[in-house]
Amino acid sequence: MAAAAIFSSLRRRRSPSLEAFLAPVDLSNVALVQTLGIVATELVSRFSEKSFFFQRRNSRSLIRKLEVCLVFLDCLKDIDATLPHTALLCLKELYLLLYRSKILLDYCSESSKLWLLLQNQTISGHFNDLNLELLTFLDVFPLEEVELGVDVREQVELLQKQLRRTRMFVDEHVETLRTRFLSFLDEFENGRLPNQRELREFFVDKLGIRNAKSCRTEIEFLEEQIVNHDGDVEPTVAVLNGFVAFTRYSRFFLFGFEEDDIDSGAANQKKLKKNLIMQEIADTFLTIPRDFCCPISLDLMKDPVIISTGQTYDRSSITRWLEEGHNTCPKSGQMLVHTRLAPNRALGNLIMQWCIAHGVPYDPPEGMDASVESYAMASPTRAALEANRATAMILIQQLSIGSQDAKTIAAREIRLLAKTGKENRAFIAEAGAIPHLQKLLTSPNPVAQENSVTAMLNLSIYDKNKSLIMREVGCLGSITEVLRSGHSTEARENAAATLFSLSAVHDYKKRIAEEGGAVEALAGLLRDGTPRGKKDAVTALFNLSTHTENCIRMIDAGAVTALVEALGNEGVAEEAAGALALVVRQPIGAEAVGKDERAVAGLMAMMRCGTPRGKENAVAALLELCRSGGAATTEQVFKAPALAGLLQMLLFTGTKRARRKAASLARVFQRCEQVTMHYAYASNSTPNRDSSFPSEVSVPISISVPVV
Repeated sequence: MAAAAIFSSLRRRRSPSLEAFLAPVDLSNVALVQTLGIVATELVSRFSEKSFFFQRRNSRSLIRKLEVCLVFLDCLKDIDATLPHTALLCLKELYLLLYRSKILLDYCSESSKLWLLLQNQTISGHFNDLNLELLTFLDVFPLEEVELGVDVREQVELLQKQLRRTRMFVDEHVETLRTRFLSFLDEFENGRLPNQRELREFFVDKLGIRNAKSCRTEIEFLEEQIVNHDGDVEPTVAVLNGFVAFTRYSRFFLFGFEEDDIDSGAANQKKLKKNLIMQEIADTFLTIPRDFCCPISLDLMKDPVIISTGQTYDRSSITRWLEEGHNTCPKSGQMLVHTRLAPNRALGNLIMQWCIAHGVPYDPPEGMDASVESYAMASPTRAALEANRATAMILIQQLSIGSQDAKTIAAREIRLLAKTGKENRAFIAEAGAIPHLQKLLTSPNPVAQENSVTAMLNLSIYDKNKSLIMREVGCLGSITEVLRSGHSTEARENAAATLFSLSAVHDYKKRIAEEGGAVEALAGLLRDGTPRGKKDAVTALFNLSTHTENCIRMIDAGAVTALVEALGNEGVAEEAAGALALVVRQPIGAEAVGKDERAVAGLMAMMRCGTPRGKENAVAALLELCRSGGAATTEQVFKAPALAGLLQMLLFTGTKRARRKAASLARVFQRCEQVTMHYAYASNSTPNRDSSFPSEVSVPISISVPVV
């Protein structure tokens, strides 16, 4: 990382500060010269025998110049007199120059061949920059004021002359290769597939990339450059994506499905498990800003629209509300003047930017502002799309007729290909990948199962693919079976995440809940899973709870009990409270939650110590519990200790929604208090009452309710 940061500054022609390499600047002249000698010796010895595939001439030339610098420094160490102040300043600059040389030589020896090919002219420019800096050092250094040996002085003066004559060297042979590399991309851009013989000559004969493993290394390096890309550096991300797509296609077209880093046994499990989940789906540990969530579904809005009252909803949710015959605003209750929906582009742009900044998969709706698309990601070039499409066809063919190892590799590559871009997800599904991936879900090979379920998850992010998955006979059942008894923890967690993704469509929530064992498995994962597994399970259960007909199923499957237990887990308590707030809207749900003694206590604990969103959900759940649970449940909540103080705190310090819910709950209690006091008065007025027993006394809750 440090090397990348330093070279990044070098690329932009900005030198890092001297303090980055010289911690104490008060080194004596002897110590400074000795330190420089150590650095130069290490640099020369390390790179003298190093093999450079590209930039060979520039690298060897720089190393020879540094060897002269080392001789010069060895001579300075033997000088007893104190060096002039100007000489010390120059030596400190030399220290920086040596480290920049080290970073550049490291970069040329360790970077991928394709990346060095693309950066050939730029890197040649960096070598020329170092030559100019070394010439400046020798010109400024007070050579006449320092006693140097005759032979050393001659070498230094000769180096000065050579540096003055040096011009930037760009290897023409490498430039020819770079032009050929670019021409392959042009062929894809024009809808043509490159010739196999020419591809083999380029990769195998010219670049020495002779097998699938070497090709995979090249792809991973290019992908790393995309992740760390600076906006002002060529090539652009869009072009780099094209090169990655082309190289991936060439890997399978030339080398087939050789076993590279896939092992059907257990030896490679640890490495795969570490990287399998990387950016596959949204970081489920993020808290979505409340303003980005639809007030109806409580999900992240994909297409925010404004209705006549000025409130914003997700288009699919408010459309369904209107189709059900409602003519009021769900949030405010106001009558709608008209039912036209106006896109809230400003909010849509903010949601898009937030998703990209946090790595949350997001497919923008059709017709979204082009400027937002450009902010989010570089639009894939036609070359990238065509190369990926051609690769997908090869992969799906192997899923169909390949060996078990080939199918495992193909599933992994489809998973990677479906990580980004709705275009990729669309044509992979259209080409028929889903039925073949479904078959791998039941594979006895843990790696194959894990790759296939994760590929299914990535494909499901694209809304149109959700229907293809749900329509595929047995697919939902296979995903559920992986959730119940998958070979690995990651497979079970990704199966839960897939159900969460599919349940974003309202019509599928009931089908998922009715799938045998699905809700039970989610409840089990919520109880006993890893932190990430619990998060996947609770978000899936939250989605299912938004469908009113799922309440009984969730109660019978033990999901409601699991949600109550989850109130004590800080990582998932917020979502658990939100799901319970939806469940208790129905009397049967309120009854089930009210019977659990831990429910009220857990919700109150969240009101006391939870996140702002968690406090909202907790007070909302208590309010709905009182509204739907009847007098007995309301009394149970009413008698909870310290509730009055918590409500008072929320009324003045909570979010807008929390204050509104707290005020409503306070009014419920005030009405309850009046009824209780009336009952107590009536009991005291009854004739023949035994005065030896005190009448029941209701302690009033005094809460001032501000206007919210």
